[in-house]
Amino acid sequence: MRRRRTTTTSTRLAATGLALTLATGLGACGLGTAGGFVPSGELAGPLADIEGIDGLEGAELTVGSKNFSENILLGKMAIILLKSAGAEVTDLTNIPGSSSSRAAHLDGAIDAMWEYTGTGWINYLGNDEPVEGEQAQYEAVREADLEQNDLVWLPPAPMNNTYSFAVTPPVQEEYGLSSLADITKVPVEERTFCVESEFRNRADGLPGMLEAYDAPLGAPKGVPQDNIQSYQTGAIYAATDNGNCTFGEVFTTDGRIVALDLTVLEDTKEFFPNYNVSFVVREETLEEHEEIADLVAPVTEQLTNEVLLELNAEIDVEGREPADVALEWLESEGFVTTG
Repeated sequence: MRRRRTTTTSTRLAATGLALTLATGLGACGLGTAGGFVPSGELAGPLADIEGIDGLEGAELTVGSKNFSENILLGKMAIILLKSAGAEVTDLTNIPGSSSSRAAHLDGAIDAMWEYTGTGWINYLGNDEPVEGEQAQYEAVREADLEQNDLVWLPPAPMNNTYSFAVTPPVQEEYGLSSLADITKVPVEERTFCVESEFRNRADGLPGMLEAYDAPLGAPKGVPQDNIQSYQTGAIYAATDNGNCTFGEVFTTDGRIVALDLTVLEDTKEFFPNYNVSFVVREETLEEHEEIADLVAPVTEQLTNEVLLELNAEIDVEGREPADVALEWLESEGFVTTG
């Protein structure tokens, strides 16, 4: 039997302090504890008849998220589902940065949040190499994080928000591009890349990817160093669309891909880690409210890349509120009703 970690008084006090710090910090930005009112409804469809779901009535839970659109959207979905099941939910979505949100999760300031398998395995658990295969990567991070940190990774969604590179329709047509292996079809002088500064220097970023696809950075027949341009994440999409570079670094579920009609090149060698999203719950929380797993499972199964591309676009391109987008989608899929 696995030995449980003991929660001390000092840890509980630290967790409480962190929760108050997060709430105060976010409140100072005019966002309340997280970013505004989150609606709820009544559970419907496959969620209406979950055995023991009434056990969530009155349960006090805290849901967090990082401060980018997709993670906030998913956090709002979880809050809507839990509130619709009768829980009293504290909204701590929109926490600045992975480090802060992870600390809040570990310290018990939040009970649950959506996390990415690649982030968990590499960034949080400190492994240098990803595990090949989506299921294998999930199982590895699930087992390690449970053993080390008492966090339970529920079964992951089909969506995989990993890295890749995208091109415009004219570029794709001119060179016949469909995968990263086609980089070498482009003349050396035209092999220009728009990337984040960190991604430019990481071994598991641009240098490693180019090496894997036979176009090493700095090599005469690879990619010249001068062909690399550094941008902030959001600016890469516009720069690629404007023709500042041939290849733009993207996250594969970013809504701007759809809005700008960019084509994501397939990572045929599976160089980049898998980043499937999973609802991660503190073990003690799940032991007390095991129905949480049944509540989120049917929703998780419907979270594909295509779905997230569309929903993210509604937020990042159309300017809609994540909570509104989340509720509308949950209603359209028959998970909740507000009528």
